[in-house]
Amino acid sequence: MSGSGGRLWLAYALAGVCLLLLVILCSLLSGVYDGQVMAQGTSEQPSADWVAEIEKVFIRSEDCKQCHERHYEEWKGAREQTPDLKTFGRVDAALLHGTSLTSPVFRTVLGLWKETNPTADEQRRCLSCHVPAVTVFPSHTENIVGQVLKGKPEVEGIGCAACHLMAGIDRSATSPPTFALQPGRTLYGPYANPEENLVHPAVQSMQFREASFCASCHFDKVKDVTQKNLPGEILEGTICQDCHMEPSTGSSTSRRGAMTRPIGRHWFRGVVVAGTMLKNRNVQAEWMPRIDVDVTKTGTTVEGRSLVKIGSLPHTFPDGDPVLKQFFLTVTAKDAKGQTLAEETQQFGVSYDKLLRGPIPDPFIKGGNTRKVPFALTLPGGTVASSVEVMLTYALIPMPELSLQDKYLASLQTEHEREEAKKIIQEYTQRHFLTYRVKPLS
Repeated sequence: MSGSGGRLWLAYALAGVCLLLLVILCSLLSGVYDGQVMAQGTSEQPSADWVAEIEKVFIRSEDCKQCHERHYEEWKGAREQTPDLKTFGRVDAALLHGTSLTSPVFRTVLGLWKETNPTADEQRRCLSCHVPAVTVFPSHTENIVGQVLKGKPEVEGIGCAACHLMAGIDRSATSPPTFALQPGRTLYGPYANPEENLVHPAVQSMQFREASFCASCHFDKVKDVTQKNLPGEILEGTICQDCHMEPSTGSSTSRRGAMTRPIGRHWFRGVVVAGTMLKNRNVQAEWMPRIDVDVTKTGTTVEGRSLVKIGSLPHTFPDGDPVLKQFFLTVTAKDAKGQTLAEETQQFGVSYDKLLRGPIPDPFIKGGNTRKVPFALTLPGGTVASSVEVMLTYALIPMPELSLQDKYLASLQTEHEREEAKKIIQEYTQRHFLTYRVKPLS
């Protein structure tokens, strides 16, 4: 063999050896990797089949992010965290729909309520707004509740699909929620001419431009949850989305689209946006509750009625939750020096053991209505009342009975979880001032 031929043969031989070593190395690495995967599989349970079953219909919002990045970031709370949102709002409670299952506040309230032994159907009613998927998969309600109580929900609550599978209103529904979902690949929205794409069919649904869309779950805000527009002359032709989905202009996709289309922000800000209130004093006046007092004084008795009223706006009081809120009407009789002679407080709201048991009661007061609350105070002998004060306050959740609270706290695994739950209960049962009225007595 010539020198050049020998060198060529040697080169081929070395290349073959290297290739063989590479194959062996890859095989070894693959075995190690497979062993790691198998080890991980034995230590961590994979997502249950029921989760995959739900996500075949309610696709995760992360998948939508590929084209709708702007709306995804707004929904997630990762975009434009402005000072008013940080200062006045609670991104873990009412403002961001993306936290409807992960919020520690929801976990605490659900845990307290769970200790009152709700039925499977009552639990489904509770979750139907926090995770609309249970209206399509009611058999998975208990699984979702269990994950929420552990603080590790695997399914989404109110994600993109939860809203964009809404095809209309179920007018046969006897109680909220009243939305009607249409499972499938077709997604619904407000555009009359949605652009064609290779990901999913898109169809216009007029419900997206109706107050009924939001009122399906926020049903205490309007008199009729199936109506298209808000009641009253001030907001004639206006819907919830006009204020709570801050109007903007651009494209609903990240890649392309009609850049001059009107679009709405997807973080659903509430009244923490003070500008909405301040720039329109008529709106402010109609939204805020007011109190009048009819009172008579006979000997040592002061009695009468507190007349709590609100204007034509659909809003009852702050916070979008239609079930948990508690209201307190405190009537106080005082003497000429401002000393309290007698006082009574009446509470309006549903306790944990009555939540979603039977029909959902009307809120304390609806827009355009007046609530008449009688009172009677007995004064101490030898005293004279010169004025009556009426104050209206509210709390976001009911105060649990001590035995119920202790039972729930005992169900938690760690002291950290118990301390967090106690802090949430303390904070969210605090009373907040709404309005008051003083009535002099002749």
